[in-house]
Amino acid sequence: MAAITRIQQMLAFYSHLTERDLHILALLDEHRVLTTDQITRLQFTATRTCQIRLRQLQHLGLLERFRYARAGGGGDPWHWTLGLHGARFMAGTLGRPIPTERAHREQLLRLSAYVNLRHLREANEFGVRLAHRARADPQLRLLRWWSERTATARFRGIHPDAHGLWETSGHRIGWFLECDMGTESLPKLVAKLLAYAALGRGDGPTYPVLFWLPGTVRENNLHQAFGRSRPPVPVATATHDADPAGAVWLTAGARTRVPLADLPSDHGRPVAGNPTWVDGQLDLSGPVSAHHGDLS
Repeated sequence: MAAITRIQQMLAFYSHLTERDLHILALLDEHRVLTTDQITRLQFTATRTCQIRLRQLQHLGLLERFRYARAGGGGDPWHWTLGLHGARFMAGTLGRPIPTERAHREQLLRLSAYVNLRHLREANEFGVRLAHRARADPQLRLLRWWSERTATARFRGIHPDAHGLWETSGHRIGWFLECDMGTESLPKLVAKLLAYAALGRGDGPTYPVLFWLPGTVRENNLHQAFGRSRPPVPVATATHDADPAGAVWLTAGARTRVPLADLPSDHGRPVAGNPTWVDGQLDLSGPVSAHHGDLS
């Protein structure tokens, strides 16, 4: 009887879910954690409306949240992730094993204590900014936004921090993101390009590798490294404070910055080993492509 009651409680939230709620769950399943501000820009127009709805989803067990205190007082923004019911719902939707309560609790604790949480949040911010721009401009679309986990699983041999397809007035380009926090050596950053070159040689796509950097000094130093070792694939750099959809990208050897849509991009051959293509068509699957958020 107790087991039946628990199942009934889990299924009771179905009647409360909206299309926007489903998209929030899909985004958090893909990208693991998003702040209140990021979810607002992705799905809402008013922060207060977003806060109210997120708390309601938390009450239903679909979401959980955490944040840290700041040394100078106050706290960091709330970080939202899937709650137990949300994780079980997404597992059922995608045909994955249903997580136990213990397994979900341990995963949540690992995420909240994740040493690279700041890096994850910054990498997610890149996609959030593109999606936010696309909400406001019908000529722009973020057709695909894959997390590091999905991109690494789909593309053999590379480990980008994110991957996506960006469309401007019908022109589509792909990109791989390397979100730099200034902790890796420049030679190590440059060495990552060898794997991307190998991907292109093996019928995979040749997309620009976007180095998103913490500041201009780091950017200048990286371009000097590019000058010493010519990149084997298209590369471009910008800083964390820039709008990634704008004319902020500086390619190797260039003096003028260009928009993301103007970077060279090759989807590769439409063969079985290239995950960019499915049945001869560009694969536009992913949580962003299905719904860009309710602007009302």
